[in-house]
Amino acid sequence: KSISSKYFYDKNGDKLFQEIMNLDEYYLTDCEFDIFTKQKDQLLKAISPNNEGFNLIELGAGDGSKTKILIDHFINKGVNFSYHPVDISENILIDLENDLKKEFPSLEVHSINAEYFSALKQLNQFNNRKNVILFLGSNIGNFDIKTREILFSSLSMCCSRNDQFLLGVDLKKDPSVILRAYSDSQGVTARFNLNLLTRVNRELGANFNLENFKHYASYNPENGEARSYIVSLKDQEVYISAIDKTIGFLKSEYMHTEISKKYNLSELNEMANEYGFSVTKHFTDENEYFVDSLWTLKQKV
Repeated sequence: KSISSKYFYDKNGDKLFQEIMNLDEYYLTDCEFDIFTKQKDQLLKAISPNNEGFNLIELGAGDGSKTKILIDHFINKGVNFSYHPVDISENILIDLENDLKKEFPSLEVHSINAEYFSALKQLNQFNNRKNVILFLGSNIGNFDIKTREILFSSLSMCCSRNDQFLLGVDLKKDPSVILRAYSDSQGVTARFNLNLLTRVNRELGANFNLENFKHYASYNPENGEARSYIVSLKDQEVYISAIDKTIGFLKSEYMHTEISKKYNLSELNEMANEYGFSVTKHFTDENEYFVDSLWTLKQKV
């Protein structure tokens, strides 16, 4: 049994994920903040060495907290760019647009409420400037191999020569550090996962009793996969009125909710080359826990 992680993000799920990003154990956000804060000028020089304008397109923009560091720097440097946040959550996009209007009133913003693949098909609708596509927060880690291949293939097909892709990736490290990030001491990640059941109850008329389930996280250092599950604490049945079906759960039976795969730099170099990109530069935090890897599309054959 499984529920796709894309369904985490209703209004309450959005709020819970903001809490997760502020946890000490969830190092990923702090690492990317560190990279953007300390290396924003180097990033700009790598993206726009000749001060040419570009479209800044962010897949899975969320609240844009990290990207605002770059936006602020680009505006202060007089860069000619527009911002196109993409997210599956309409709630988070509305909040982001309102925040951006207050913080950066001169910024040209065009939100796209869609899944990643649908948004990529719209690249040719933008102006003729270079596209710089952001995929931050190690969201690529949530993709299985097949979906990852579809994303990179879509990128290489939809992008034009010299378009760039900034990929945020969580790196392989001490397994205990990774495991704490997905099973925090305050139980916020547990509430985030169990909110999936609350959403099924509300939107599909189910009768999940959250007290009969718990969150469980694991990490496999061999393949770099952190996985999250919801585990049944007893033999039970759940009725879902939207499909008029009763689902049985055995005690200790699990539902898979999320994969968060970790990589190393050599794997990223291989992936970039495989899909027609060259690595311009790897930007890492001071602990080398995380990397924002800038890729440039090579000449299409």
